[in-house]
Amino acid sequence: MARKRSAVDFEKALSELEARVHQLESGDLSLEDALKAFEEGIRLTRDCQQALTEAEQKVQLLLEKSDGSTERTDFFEDEDGDA
Repeated sequence: MARKRSAVDFEKALSELEARVHQLESGDLSLEDALKAFEEGIRLTRDCQQALTEAEQKVQLLLEKSDGSTERTDFFEDEDGDA
């Protein structure tokens, strides 16, 4: 069963991933601990990527028109309506 992810889960996973990277960069871990940290980092990376993919899909659904087509929208427009 797939686990539901929220923005909080993403932020937590990203924070944990950053901690693993710092641990690995420090060079203070034994080989066994470094491998465990690396494995955990890979899992966290995949979790973050999945959360981002799901968010992107939600945005696509929100932008989809009633006829099934999508409208490309620039998020940053100046006052004249130019991107």
